[in-house]
Amino acid sequence: MTATATFTGFPPAAPRFFRALARNNDKAWFAAHRDEYETAVLAPARAFVIDLGARLAKEVPGLVADPRTDRSIFRLYRDVRFSPDKSPFKTHLGLLWWEGMGDKLASSGFYFQLDAKDVYLGLGFYQFTPAALAAYRERVLDSKHGPALQRALRAMEKLGYTVGGERTQRVPRGCDPAHPRAELLKYKGLYAGLSLGLPAALHGPKLLPLVHGHFKAMLPLHRSLRVL
Repeated sequence: MTATATFTGFPPAAPRFFRALARNNDKAWFAAHRDEYETAVLAPARAFVIDLGARLAKEVPGLVADPRTDRSIFRLYRDVRFSPDKSPFKTHLGLLWWEGMGDKLASSGFYFQLDAKDVYLGLGFYQFTPAALAAYRERVLDSKHGPALQRALRAMEKLGYTVGGERTQRVPRGCDPAHPRAELLKYKGLYAGLSLGLPAALHGPKLLPLVHGHFKAMLPLHRSLRVL
């Protein structure tokens, strides 16, 4: 995909839009404010996907930065089929850059989220696919890759990033609970992240080097997870 615009920042109207959407989460309100969403959120998001992707591709040559909805830009509509909350819209913008030509959720990804109060950056897997989970557990148990993953996670914490991910209560069946990396075996998803609040850089092109700098700092974790 080619860029149609150079990223110049998300306008103040972007977080305001999500604040208003949280108060008016219904299809009629959104239909009346669709133009605001397109102008204040979606247009700068497309440019941001392309321009940040170009920077990240220098460190991650196989990076995918596709500024289409359902590709690097997550759909605003929620999947409410199995949820007691029937609100039709997410109250945040979610963007993802990933490596390789497979499913975007089947590899370690670089995630950006903007809502009414915060910019959140994350790297890794929010939830492992079944194949990635099996590969991840093999790497944890591996005598070379397991310690390397531990070092990458410690490095993330020393840099101020929070390591997270849903976990099981017990180690997987057939694994030794006394294994030195048993706690890592419990993860069903694994990522590092940071909340930035609403930085002044959000509203201008300086958001690009700010986000790129954090993603570069988190690359050791990406490289530990990239072959899953």
